Amino acid sequence: MNIILIGPPGAGKGTQARILEEERGMTQLSTGDMLREARTSGTDMGRKVAEIMDSGGLVTDEIVIGLIEERLQSTGEVGFIFDGFPRTLAQAAALDDLLRANGEELGAVVEMQVDDDALVARITARSTCANCGEVYNDITRPIPDDGKCSNCGAADFRRRADDNEESLRTRLMEYYKKTAPLIGYYYHAGLLRQVNGLGEIDEVKGEIAASLGR
Repeated sequence: MNIILIGPPGAGKGTQARILEEERGMTQLSTGDMLREARTSGTDMGRKVAEIMDSGGLVTDEIVIGLIEERLQSTGEVGFIFDGFPRTLAQAAALDDLLRANGEELGAVVEMQVDDDALVARITARSTCANCGEVYNDITRPIPDDGKCSNCGAADFRRRADDNEESLRTRLMEYYKKTAPLIGYYYHAGLLRQVNGLGEIDEVKGEIAASLGR
């Protein structure tokens, strides 16, 4: 099954994608990760990505779709989790065409709904392991008492400079502007599932599992 996770910054998409990978053998396709990997891959596509990024340009939808196509054509994948793509109706239509051309389809689009005020409170308390990217929160998941990451053992934790209320409100508004059309698009297609993105990790995991029907 291929799914899309939709949700604002800090809704927990990365955490839930990691759980789906571990428990179901799915593969997360994060556009940011794919671009970084492509940049150092040495392939023709990778060199094109490197040239654009090094010049400060914006990577086109066609390139992102090309990277996704490369992964779709790899073998042994149980299903893909699209995270960070699509962001526009044009991208959604392009993804539909690509999946169809490769004999694939979307099984569900999971929207992780949040209360903005609660989300801002949560994110402004967030810190990340500088080594592995594991996320901690002063309120819900504090850094271990020994000051070391529970995932990799590193002791360097950082907060994003834009994890402040003003920046977050701006990012949320931008997210809603871009995402609203997608919600309607996938609702009309009968694919939209909605879960509470601000529950405890296991609660959200359970809601996602129920929304996927297994």
